[in-house]
Amino acid sequence: MWQCAIYWVIAVVFISGSIRWARNDLDEMKVPLLAALAAGIFAIQAMNIPIVAGASGHVVGAVMAAIILGSVWAGVLLLTLVLVVQGVLFGDGGITVMGANIFNMGIISCFVGFYTYKALKNKLGQFKASFIGGWTGLFISSLAVAVELFIAGTIPLKEGLMLMGGFHVIIGVGEGLITAFVVRAIASSRPDIMNPTEEAVA
Repeated sequence: MWQCAIYWVIAVVFISGSIRWARNDLDEMKVPLLAALAAGIFAIQAMNIPIVAGASGHVVGAVMAAIILGSVWAGVLLLTLVLVVQGVLFGDGGITVMGANIFNMGIISCFVGFYTYKALKNKLGQFKASFIGGWTGLFISSLAVAVELFIAGTIPLKEGLMLMGGFHVIIGVGEGLITAFVVRAIASSRPDIMNPTEEAVA
């Protein structure tokens, strides 16, 4: 239970940052896009693979949202909204572990993947950088789940890392491809609604 409280505290700090981003930088042009991304991510997250100790594997979408909307805070906000709807309205995941889910999928995945994308974009191009960013964010967040389960005394660390990491090496390919193709499609069709740089939170 103490772990859940810690994850919630961390999540609230980052959620506050994402709300400030929304107030300052989410304009009327981006709101429909945010809603469409949320609906799409909600749909793809409904498909999951049970792995170990209640943890499952599925596509996340946080990195994709961050790249398209031009801010890592957008990914945190969007994933939080999706997880709240899943947990409160559909009972998927529950309130207790929601803080951990936001921490893993909305924060770790998004920050790791988005900044990986930014670091590689000029060198590899948008498509390849988007793929690697999506894959890396998902994979690292899956390893974080394994560590958290170990700290909770649920599963041995080595077994958790092998199971979560092994499954997400493969699932990450789907995450990377979806991220890369959606980013390229929107960049090609509506480059005016994509912000190429991260926007700071005041």
